[in-house]
Parts: sequence; structure tokens; C-alpha cells
Amino acid sequence: MAPVPSPYRAVLSIPGAVAFSATGLVARLPIAMTGLGIVLLVSARTGSYSEAGQISAAYVAATAVGAVPLARLIDRRGQSAVLGPAVTVSVAALVLLMVAVERDWSTPWPHVVAALSGATMPNVGAAIRARWSHAVSERRLLDTAFAVEAVNDELVFMLGPTAVTLLATAVHPLAGLIAAAAAGLVGTWALVVQRRTQPPTHAREHEGRLPAVPWLRMAPLLVGSTMLGVLFGGSEVAVVAFTDEAGNRALAGPLLGVWALGSLISGVVAGGMSFRRPPEVRYRYGILALTVLMVPLPFVSSLVLLAVFLFLAGFAISPTLIAAVSYVETLVPTARLNEGMTALTTGLVLGIAPGAALVGAVVDDRGASPSFWVPAAAGLIGALVAQWRSDAPRSVPAEHHRLT
Repeated sequence: MAPVPSPYRAVLSIPGAVAFSATGLVARLPIAMTGLGIVLLVSARTGSYSEAGQISAAYVAATAVGAVPLARLIDRRGQSAVLGPAVTVSVAALVLLMVAVERDWSTPWPHVVAALSGATMPNVGAAIRARWSHAVSERRLLDTAFAVEAVNDELVFMLGPTAVTLLATAVHPLAGLIAAAAAGLVGTWALVVQRRTQPPTHAREHEGRLPAVPWLRMAPLLVGSTMLGVLFGGSEVAVVAFTDEAGNRALAGPLLGVWALGSLISGVVAGGMSFRRPPEVRYRYGILALTVLMVPLPFVSSLVLLAVFLFLAGFAISPTLIAAVSYVETLVPTARLNEGMTALTTGLVLGIAPGAALVGAVVDDRGASPSFWVPAAAGLIGALVAQWRSDAPRSVPAEHHRLT
């Protein structure tokens, strides 16, 4: 890898790039705020963490179920036609959920409106990456553009949970969800009005039928993203359990922040590099490196060492995800790019809950330290699957993916 002079300047100087990236950052704050905000509100009002978890799970599960069909609609109709109405319905349903909780509506109504909110919440991160793919003509700069979004993702997950917890506990139980709803609504509509940078639709070019997504070639990536979701979701629970056993549960948040910080730093560094290896190779090395860096965690016995190894493991996260997104961009036809990228992120979401549940079971049976074997094993599965190569042909020639 050789340094490239000012790649960030080149990418961010593209007309409209800073505006759509910044509004996209605000628009996707709800992904790190809403689920936790629901738990904080419902548990404060009902005293039941079980009910709070069920309603939050309804929201998260519906988000995963609705993400790909909604992304397919965006590819067919365009971002401006779908993103605004979808987020408006989602936020309206979220407001209705707040009313349902405050007025103590009976089951299943809170679950139903939570699911409606989740199913209609668009994947803004995929839409932003599709804009970058449309705006950037040089392959090497596209990796830098995706690095910008990887850093934005880390900022979302560093700022979102802290903000929603502070608002819900120090201001009002509703305040966290209100902030999440406002960020999603304002940020998404601010993106929608930026029509000059949105990718064109291609339905007419293909006589109403969009080209096929090469799902067979995508399969290792989708399995790998699900395993990464297991790794992330399981690690969060394992860190909480470890700090609890150490008698200092309040350090769980800062430790997870250190993990995210390592990822953020590596994302910034990766965006400033010019890669000679193709993204599929970088992805295979990245997920393998993350797995190797997770292996020491079951043997850690102190909070200081845990912080050190989490920080080191974090360095493998952003480069792996950047490579995965770049790999999708080379595989999926431009006309289906939102759908392909949303499928990747949906895999991550689908793996979080099983990862948390598996680690929780190991914690109850064996303790916190052995539970880190679950995310390490998930990473290993993802790394092994990443070595699989399909002989299926690409759906379109690689050069047709670029919009110049």
C-alpha cells in the first residue's frame, strides 16, 4: 500500500459530497438510538425490562425484514421518491409508540407500532454509499469515500447510545426517542432535497426489470456479515458481563468506546491509502485479522488488558467493512446497488441478537471470560466462508458498474 496525496481532499471536494455525507450522518443516528431509547422508555414507564426488550426486538427485527424490499424500491423509484415518505411513516409510527407507552396501551399495540416504525425506516447508510459510487469515478478514491462513511458509522455508534441514555435519564424518558425521531426525519429530508447528487434510476433502461443481483457470489459476504453481527453483538454483552464481574459495570460503555475508537482511527488511516489488492482479498485478510485479534480476549484477566486488546481488535473493523462495501460495489449492478449494500448491512443486524443471546448463555454457565470465545468463533466461521469462491459469472461486466 502506498500513501496517496490528499485523497480526502479529492473526495470531499466533489460538489455536494460534504453536504450529503453530513446529512447522512445525522439521518442514521436513529440506528444507534432507537432500540436503546425504546428500552429506556418502556422500562422507566412499566418497570419491566422483559417487555422493553420485546418491544425493542420488534423494532429491530422489522428493520431487518423491511430493509431489503425498501432498498429495492429505492433502486427502482429513486431516493427522492422513497426516502422521505418512508422516514415520515417510520417517525409517525415511533411517535405513536411513545403515545402507546405513555397511555399504557395493551399488548400487542406497542409491539405493532414499533414493528411498523422499524419496517419503514430506510437504510440511509446504503443510500449514501450509492451516492458516493455515483459521484466518484476513480476506483482508488471510492475506497476513501467508503472510509468516510465507515468513520461516520463509528461516530454514530459512539455518540448515539451516549446521547439517548443521557437524554432519557437526565431530561425525560421520552427525550431520547424524540431526539432519535428528529434526527432521522430532519436528516433524511435534508438528504432528499439534494437531488443533484442522487444516483439515477435504471428501471427504464432495463424495460422495467432491473438486472439480477449475483446472490451466489454475494453469499460469502452475506454469511460473513452475519458472523460479524454475531461478533459485535456478542462482544458487547461479554464486555458488560466482564465489567460486572470486576465490580465496575460503569466501565462497560467506555471500554466499548475504546473498541470503536480503534476502528475509527483505522478507518481514517485506511481512507488515506491506495490499495493494490482488490477488495475481496482485503476483506478476506481483514476478517481473518479481526478473528486473530479477538482470540486473546478469553484469556484477559484485568480491565486494563481488556481495554488494550479491544483497542487493538478495533483496528481490524473499519478496514474489513470498507473492503466489504467496496466488494459489494464491484459485484452488484449499479441499478441494484442500494439493495446489495442494504443486504450486507442487514446481515450485520441479523447477527447481533443471536450473538448477544449466545454470549449471555455462556456467561450464565461459564462466566464472562469464556464467553469471548463466541465472537471469536463467529469471526472464524466468517473468515473460513470468505475463502469460498463462486465460479458464477458476474451479472454485468465490472466496467459497467462505474457511472462516469
